[in-house]
Amino acid sequence: MYSGVINVYKESGFTSFDVVAKLRGILKQKKIGHTGTLDPDAQGVLVVCLGKATKLCDVLTDKDKSYVATLLLGRTTDTEDSSGEILTQKEVLVTKEQVSEAVRSFVGEYDQIPPMYSAIKVNGKKLYELAREGKVIERNPRRVAIHNIEILSMELPYVTMRVSCGKGTYIRSLCRDIGEKLDCGGIMDKLVRDSVYAGQTGKVFRQEDALTLTQIEEMVRKGRIGDYILPIDSLFPDFIKCRVTEEGNKRLHNGNLLRQEDFSRETGQLPGKKDGLCCLVYDETGAFTAIYKYDDDIRAWKAEKMFL
Repeated sequence: MYSGVINVYKESGFTSFDVVAKLRGILKQKKIGHTGTLDPDAQGVLVVCLGKATKLCDVLTDKDKSYVATLLLGRTTDTEDSSGEILTQKEVLVTKEQVSEAVRSFVGEYDQIPPMYSAIKVNGKKLYELAREGKVIERNPRRVAIHNIEILSMELPYVTMRVSCGKGTYIRSLCRDIGEKLDCGGIMDKLVRDSVYAGQTGKVFRQEDALTLTQIEEMVRKGRIGDYILPIDSLFPDFIKCRVTEEGNKRLHNGNLLRQEDFSRETGQLPGKKDGLCCLVYDETGAFTAIYKYDDDIRAWKAEKMFL
C-alpha cells in the first residue's frame, strides 16, 4: 500500500470524488482521500492523501490557495458559472478602469454568500441537492479572506485574474459579487487552481508539479510512482526529528504519553520542552510513527497524529 501525499492535476469533467475513485483503481488500494473539492468544470491542483497519510486530510484541507479565474461580465446563471442556466444577460458598458477598481475592492476580508450549488449542508442536506430540486434558500454570509487579486488580462467582457485567498472562499461567488458591484452581473467562466499552501506543513503544491491521472497510470506502469509520492514526514521540514529508546518504543506504539527519558540521545534529537512544540517521532527501528506535541501542563509529549 502506498502512503504519502501526491499532487494530482484534476482535469475538467471529473469531480474530485471521480479522481479518488480512479486512483483507487490505478494504485489498487482503497485508502485514499482528497483535501479540497474542485468543481467538475474546474482544473488544477488536487492534493491527495494515500494510505496512512489520509490522517492528514484535516491538516491539509481548506488552507490558502491560489487560482487563475476568468470572469465573464454581463451574465448571471443559477450555478454562478458557465455550466448553469442563464438567468440574466446585460450589455457590459463599464470601462476597464471601473472593472479594475471593482476587482481591487474585494481584496481583504468580506462577507460572502456561498452559492446554492455547493456542498455546504443546511439541516442535514447539501445545498446543491436542494438546488437540483429547484429550491433556493437563504444562505448566511461567511467571512472570507482575499489576500490578493492580480488582473492578468482584460478583454471585456472577459477578465482573467489570479486570486490568492483563504479557506472557504468560493471563486464563483467572488465573480458574482464583482459583477453585482458593476451592476451588470458576472459569472466564473473558467477556473484553474494553480497552488495550495498546506498550512502548518509549509509545503506549497504547485500546478507545474502536478500529475494527471494518465501520467500517474504511466508512472505506475513504469514502476516510478514512488518518486512522486511525498513521504508523510517530509511535509514537516521544520519539525524536530526524534527517535525513541527501546523502553519508549512500546509507549510510542500504544500512543501513550512520552517523557524526556523515552527519547534517544544517540539516534535522534531531544525535543525542547516548549508548550505546543511538535516533533516527528520515529520508533527504535527508525520508522516514522507519529507527530507528538509537548504539553506544559503535564510536562510530557502527547500524540497528535499516529501513523502506525
